[in-house]
Amino acid sequence: MEHDNKAGVFRQGLIIFIFLAVLTGLEFFIAIAIGAVALLAVVAVIKVGLVLYYYMHMYRLNQDSGEDRHSLLYKTATNRLGLWLFLLSDSFVFGGLAISRFNLLGLTRPPLNQFLGLTVTSVLLASSFFMNRAEAAMEHGNRRGFIIGIAATLILGADFVAGVLAVEWPTAIADGVTPSANAAGAIFFMMTGMHALHVLTGLVFLGVVLRNGARGLYSAERHWPVEAAAVYWHFVDVVWIFFYPALYLIGKLA
Repeated sequence: MEHDNKAGVFRQGLIIFIFLAVLTGLEFFIAIAIGAVALLAVVAVIKVGLVLYYYMHMYRLNQDSGEDRHSLLYKTATNRLGLWLFLLSDSFVFGGLAISRFNLLGLTRPPLNQFLGLTVTSVLLASSFFMNRAEAAMEHGNRRGFIIGIAATLILGADFVAGVLAVEWPTAIADGVTPSANAAGAIFFMMTGMHALHVLTGLVFLGVVLRNGARGLYSAERHWPVEAAAVYWHFVDVVWIFFYPALYLIGKLA
């Protein structure tokens, strides 16, 4: 039964990843062929819903924590609520940036390389897939699977940051999109820079979790730090799900 449950969890994560990949491709097609802002918004909301419910385990917030305040179940539920409150507060920062983007640029967008945007987006989505597998592996006591999944997430996360800072930024500057050129440039660098900072924070978090997991500090029964790292990483993914169409797909060139 445990093996079947484990297989089901991994299968579910794969299905969600396939849906996210297909929806991202659909987003790109809509932007290129149709340019319908409403459809792009709907696709983004569906993607976020999938990540929140399945990858970030939003349903666990409703789980009974028990009456014993010293129990592991109660402490985990309290920690879980605290993490979600932190993410909620952090979302206001990103929400403010998104509102600023539309307030300043309206339905125009910076002249960015859309294929670069699609590439880094695909890398980040793939990292969330491996993060989900790492968490599922630890939940079932599979330390080797956990280490492989976390390592893959770290590599892809580092690739994402390198793609943004070392490829996207120089390419944008070469195309005349600079922080001081106009509002479009300022918004692009602020949104991508703030997001990249959060990804870097997540990489440090994952590095600590990987080290502790390799030392055997987590188990199937006690792995809250792994869940916390996964939820934070998927939150960073959720933010980019909104930022990607806002910067690359929505509107005409400024």
